Amino acid sequence: MLSEAKNSEEKAKKAMLDAARLADELRCEQEHAQTQEKMRKGLEVTVKDLQTRLEESEAAAMKTGKKAVSELEARIRDLETSLDDETRRHADSQKNLRKCERRIKELAFQSDEDKKNHDRMQDLVDKLQQKIKTYKRQIEEAEEIAALNLAKFRKAQQELEEAEVTVTVSLM
Repeated sequence: MLSEAKNSEEKAKKAMLDAARLADELRCEQEHAQTQEKMRKGLEVTVKDLQTRLEESEAAAMKTGKKAVSELEARIRDLETSLDDETRRHADSQKNLRKCERRIKELAFQSDEDKKNHDRMQDLVDKLQQKIKTYKRQIEEAEEIAALNLAKFRKAQQELEEAEVTVTVSLM
C-alpha cells in the first residue's frame, strides 16, 4: 500500500505539475489572445480611419473631375463660338471675292465695248488709246488686287481648315 501511496503521490505531483504547466500555458494564451484582441481593435480603428480618408479623397476627386469637365465644356463652347465667327468671316470673304470677280468681269466687258468703239471711231484713236491705257492699268491693278485677295482668301481658307482640323482633334 505504501508503494501505491507513493505512486499516487507521484501521480498527484505530476498532475499538479501538469496542471501548473497547463495553467501557465492557459495564462500565456489568454495574454496572447488579449494582445491579439487589442491589435484587432487598433487595426479596426485604423481601417475606419483609412475608409474615412478614402471616402474624402473620392469626394475630392469627384469634385475636381466635375470642375475639369465644366472647364472643358466651357472651352468647347468658346471654340464653337470662335468657329462660328470664323465661318461668318469666311462667308464674308467669299462674298467679297464674288463682288471682285463680278467687277473684273464688268471691267473686261467694258474693255471689250471700248475696243468695239475704237473700230467705229477711228478719228478718236489718240484719245481712246490714252483711255485704253488707263483702263488697262486699272484692270491690271484690279487683277493684282483680285490676285492678292484670292491669295489672302486661299490663305485664310487654309488657316480655317487647319483650325477646323485642330478643333476636331482637340474635341476627340
